[in-house]
Amino acid sequence: MPYAKGSGPSVVIALGGNALGDAPQEQLELVKNTAKHIVDMVGDGVNVVVSHGNGPQVGMINSAFAYASANDGKTPEMPFPEAGAMSQGYIGYQLSQAILNELKRRGIMRSTANVITQTVVYPDDPAFQNPTKPVGAFLTEEEARAKEAETGWTFKEDAGRGWRQVVASPKPQRIVEFDAVKDLMDSGYIVVSTGGGGVPVFQRDDGYEGVPAVIDKDRSSAKLAADFKADMLIILTAVEKVCINFNTPEQRELSTMTVAEARKYIDEGQFAPGSMLPKVEACIEYVTAYPEGKALITSLECAAAGLEGKTGTVITA
Repeated sequence: MPYAKGSGPSVVIALGGNALGDAPQEQLELVKNTAKHIVDMVGDGVNVVVSHGNGPQVGMINSAFAYASANDGKTPEMPFPEAGAMSQGYIGYQLSQAILNELKRRGIMRSTANVITQTVVYPDDPAFQNPTKPVGAFLTEEEARAKEAETGWTFKEDAGRGWRQVVASPKPQRIVEFDAVKDLMDSGYIVVSTGGGGVPVFQRDDGYEGVPAVIDKDRSSAKLAADFKADMLIILTAVEKVCINFNTPEQRELSTMTVAEARKYIDEGQFAPGSMLPKVEACIEYVTAYPEGKALITSLECAAAGLEGKTGTVITA
C-alpha cells in the first residue's frame, strides 16, 4: 500500500456548499482554513472521507452557461448532470490541493484523491412528481414558458424574483463509485467524494443515465457512511451545537440525542426545513442503518474537539 492508514476511527465529513464561498477565488482561500481542521484529524490518526455541498457553485455554472447561450446564441446550455460533475471537479481539485499542501507543510506522509461520484436514484421516487429545488438563471415568465415548451423542463416563480428551473430532490439509493472510495481510503488516502450528493443517475439495463435533479448532500453522506460502516458521520454547519427553541428565550443547546428524541423534536417542528432539519434527518438515517456508529453535528472549528466528545451534538441509535 502506498500510504499507512491511520490508526484511529474512520469518519465521513460533510462540508456545506455555502461554506466554500460563491466564487472560485474566494473558495481557494476558504478551503485553506478547512484543510487545517481536516488535517488536524488526520494528524490524530483519523481516516477521512470528505463530501461537500455544491449549491452555489452548480448554480453559478448553470447561470453562466444559460447567460452565454442567451446572449451569443452559440454557447450550448450545460445539462444539469454535467454542471454537477463540473462543480465536483473544481471543488474537489481545490479541496484536495489544500489538504495535500497542509499535509506536506506538517510533514505527514499521506496523499489525497478526488473521485467524481454518481449516485443512483429511482425513477419512481415521489420527488420527481413535485420538483422543488430552484437552479440556474432567473427568467421572465415569458422566457420560462418558452424554455419549458422547448426543453420539457419545469419552471416555477421564485419568491417574487423571477422564474427559475426547478428539479427534483430524490433519495440516494447507491453510490456508484463506492468500492473505489473504500479501496482508496483503505490504502491510506484522504478521499474527496460524493460532492453535491453525487451526480444523480438512473440505472438502466444498458447502464447509467444522468438525470436533472439535486440530491441532498447530507443524505448522500449518510448513505456513504452507513455503507462504509464508518465510525462517525460528521455534518458541519454554522453552529457548534443543535438547539431547540431556537432564537427564543428558551433556546437550549443539545449535547446528545437518540433517534427517538430527534424524531420527537422533528414532530414538534424544532428544526427549520431548509436548515437544520435535513441534517438531523441524515444523521437519523445513518445511525438507523448502522447502529454501531455515531453522528455529530457541529461547526468546522469544533470538528476535532467534537470527534473527541468535547463538544457538538451527538446522535445515536
